[in-house]
Amino acid sequence: MMPGSPSLVSIANLDIALPKGADRPLAVSNATLAIERGEVVCIVGESGSGKSVLASAIAGLLPSAALRVVNGSLTFDGENVLALNEVQLRRLRGARIGYVFQEPMTALNPLLTVGRQVRETLQAHGYAGSAEEISSLFASMHLPNHERIGQRYPHELSGGQRQRVAIAMAIACKPELLIADEPTTALDVTTQSEILKLFLELRAERDLGLLFITHDFGVVRDIADRIIVMQNGEIVEAGTAAELLAAPKHPYTRRLLAAVPDLSPAPHRRPVEAPIILELSGIRKRHETPRRFLRSAREAVPALDGVDLVLRQGETLALVGESGSGKSTLGQIITGLLERDEGRLELISEEISRAGDLFTRERRPLVQMVFQDPQSSLNPRHSIRRILTEAVINCGLNRHAAEARMVELLRRVGIDPNAAERKPHAFSGGQRQRIAMARALMSQPRLLVADEPVSALDVSVQAQVLELLSELQRDLGLSVLFITHDLRVAASISDTIAVMQGGKIVEVAPAAQIIRNPRSVYARRLIASVPGIHATEPPPESFAQRDFA
Repeated sequence: MMPGSPSLVSIANLDIALPKGADRPLAVSNATLAIERGEVVCIVGESGSGKSVLASAIAGLLPSAALRVVNGSLTFDGENVLALNEVQLRRLRGARIGYVFQEPMTALNPLLTVGRQVRETLQAHGYAGSAEEISSLFASMHLPNHERIGQRYPHELSGGQRQRVAIAMAIACKPELLIADEPTTALDVTTQSEILKLFLELRAERDLGLLFITHDFGVVRDIADRIIVMQNGEIVEAGTAAELLAAPKHPYTRRLLAAVPDLSPAPHRRPVEAPIILELSGIRKRHETPRRFLRSAREAVPALDGVDLVLRQGETLALVGESGSGKSTLGQIITGLLERDEGRLELISEEISRAGDLFTRERRPLVQMVFQDPQSSLNPRHSIRRILTEAVINCGLNRHAAEARMVELLRRVGIDPNAAERKPHAFSGGQRQRIAMARALMSQPRLLVADEPVSALDVSVQAQVLELLSELQRDLGLSVLFITHDLRVAASISDTIAVMQGGKIVEVAPAAQIIRNPRSVYARRLIASVPGIHATEPPPESFAQRDFA
């Protein structure tokens, strides 16, 4: 920054009001911060802390009917953002301020090719939007087949590729500030590592100011110059990354840091010769791609290629791998939600010849699943009481016994049974996941399949849910297949880790062995991609010293 020139973003004593009837009057209270050119500022806090609201205000994206600035000042490069009309804000957004949203699938138009969407962004701000410009932009994002990928639709891309397209749109017009709102939360660790590296490359090449919103201090440790910690709409601590990570002063900051899982493996708890609950041998599955225009045949893509796996009573086995490795497909086959093409599946020493055999009244209660997103897996029209009791009543349990079991399990997962008449939307994300666990345990299963159950949760809520799952597994003698892309989570909860790549198990061993002495190249690459674990000392004062090659 030149001497005497204004900060890229300057915020002073900003108050943003919530609608009437909200839990608190202000979404953001008395916020003061600045962002300089070429600086990475990370805002950290749990859901509801005001991080996204504050970032939206900088870009003029607050919905006027719901949220409004009631006090304070906000300037961008010396210009009063709060005084701009909508036409002026549109010229600012995209051209000088880029915005990357958390979920690219909802930020991208599903009906338009990704190339057309980038072209429209460029043309809206006076650029030609030529095929060469778009191809060059995709190449800078390290997208494969960058000359042709623009012809594809969002659903035809992986999560990491969609996020790279969203970043391409955000930086297409060479903005001076890039706001990234939880852009890596649900990505696997290797894709997350690549996206973070891309952000730092862009900052180094363009002197780009970056406001990065996250709840993961592992990510913060890797990229931040300065850190802003928010709680309940207030900035409770701020400072350089080196200072704050080395000596956090506020109890809330210390609690967030303590909740970040590390790569310390959990103690092995399962007896070595415990009975086998699940045994898989030679499981294969191929998915057919959708038929394209003028193409007569569908292409079969292998999802699982000869998977062998053993899970014993009382064991927690973590299935780890990148998106597309076949983890969720395997989980769906085990729970009967998907038919396998080949292979043998034995559940409690009984062969299951086809998926439908798992849906008998006797077998259905034995295997239950907790899905990644409780928002979509819990019926929004039903009360928690009905969600928990309906299935077990249909399987023959009388209503009185079902109600008693529901009350016991809700208390066990930390939910007040008096809230059973409420619907899912009345609970937080962490509470909904606890309810999903209670629902899965209502049938008293022998095997619980948990598919990425904490990937989208705040680190503090994540820690609570993982602790709860470990407690339930220990007390109830459950066998747990825990599907995750995060080796930190796998290490904290599992007895055994199985590493999947390209539909195959490439390594399976006790968690401590995988973490401390991985044998496969792929497992070593996953460990190397875990954010924050390699920083033995706090990051330097400035990332200008780092090698971005």
